[in-house]
Amino acid sequence: MYLGLDFGTSSVKGVLIDAKQKIVATASAPLKVSRPQPGWSEQNPEDWWKACNIVVKTLGKMKPKAIAAVEGIGLSGQQHGATLLGKDGKVLRPAILWNDARSFRECDDIMNREPQAVPLAGNIPLAGYTAPKLVWVKKHEPKTFAKVDKVLLPKDYIRFRMTGEFASDMSDASGTFWLDIAKRRWSDMLLAASDMSIDQMPKLYEGTDATGRLTPAVAKSWGMPKRPVVAGGGGDNASAACGIGAVTDNSALVSIGTSGVMFVSNDKFRPNAGRMVHAFCHAVPGTWHQMGVILSAAASLEWLAGILGSPAPKLTGALGTKLTGPSPALFLPYLSGERTPVGDAQVRGLIMGLGHESDHKTLTHAALDAVAFAFRDSLEALKDAGTEVKRVTAVGGGSKSELWLKIIATVLGVPVDLPAAGDVGGAFGAARLGLIAATGADFRKVLTAPKTARTIKPEAKAREAYEEHYRRYTKIYPAIKEIYR
Repeated sequence: MYLGLDFGTSSVKGVLIDAKQKIVATASAPLKVSRPQPGWSEQNPEDWWKACNIVVKTLGKMKPKAIAAVEGIGLSGQQHGATLLGKDGKVLRPAILWNDARSFRECDDIMNREPQAVPLAGNIPLAGYTAPKLVWVKKHEPKTFAKVDKVLLPKDYIRFRMTGEFASDMSDASGTFWLDIAKRRWSDMLLAASDMSIDQMPKLYEGTDATGRLTPAVAKSWGMPKRPVVAGGGGDNASAACGIGAVTDNSALVSIGTSGVMFVSNDKFRPNAGRMVHAFCHAVPGTWHQMGVILSAAASLEWLAGILGSPAPKLTGALGTKLTGPSPALFLPYLSGERTPVGDAQVRGLIMGLGHESDHKTLTHAALDAVAFAFRDSLEALKDAGTEVKRVTAVGGGSKSELWLKIIATVLGVPVDLPAAGDVGGAFGAARLGLIAATGADFRKVLTAPKTARTIKPEAKAREAYEEHYRRYTKIYPAIKEIYR
């Protein structure tokens, strides 16, 4: 048996699979985000560990024999989060998360200190990345900064609690802004630009490598007498790509979760920093990937659900499944700022085109359209980097909405495939990586694409109207960015 654990922003998910990659059991536990100030986003790392234990022990109660037979564990996790540890291995402060915008000024500090930062990293530093967070901590919490012995990403902190090892994988480390992504190694120059050193970094592994074994105490607590190996794993999107077999050149996925991602696997390093395309290492050897990232995808719908006092599934359900055209309103989904293509941590969202006739359906439809338009922005940025996307596989909670998938397919102009295994996500991909680490199997033979349950094709009758609406959408940010500031 093999276990995959995915440490998301809103929950920890676990998936047990057997040697044939059949899903045996799943479990999850919720997480809460703290927002102590506007634009801030934090979590207590101890909450991750507690939720992890709940998930594993729930699986153990469901399938005690299967848990006892686990030989490999893979980890998937939310990227960029800064988990700061002192010399005693204890957490120094709450983890600063990927969607925390406080360190936007510190991005300029890094660029000014290291003129070669962008060529080295292949990306422009953004407030969501880990490095600017440490520069912020040095400025505003110098006593804490002076105590930092190790900086770990969320899933890698859990690995430390599981194995006692300080380790990370290439895909997750790519989002720190400390990695020379082309060479797949820490960069002394990038580290120095934020007053960090390689001694404060975990050891790097490929996602398919074994990084250690469960400690005897954890193995006993979890009912795993074989003390399974723990794979390098991957960032959440790279792990999701492993789950659907997107590890070959130009294979693509659309992830509609709290954030949104247009992900394309590459056989070479293909950066396009100018359009805020994230060019990172993949979770498998000799492979890279590009991502267009939307900070508020399903989060936009959840925000609207909170405002309207109605659950998101009820709002989308009221629209039905037939697509006739876009909403008359336009929604800019920049609720936490935006990554691709604008790279602006300060801007915020808006809704325009409201009238007396506007109702909850108008607003819900506008939110669905907006996320599709944001994905289209990412697609156009990927095209500028020389990447052609011919079809995508949809994952994430938003992929359960048929209407949303129709809108996305129509706006992107490409078919959207739904895997037969359902929303396999990062936990399934992590379990596959755990299998590889435990058995030494060829990742190309393990990370195959699942069968397609069905395909959502672009709707020709709505295409022209959506093209016009998208052109209007692209004019919003340039028009409001200076007004907003």
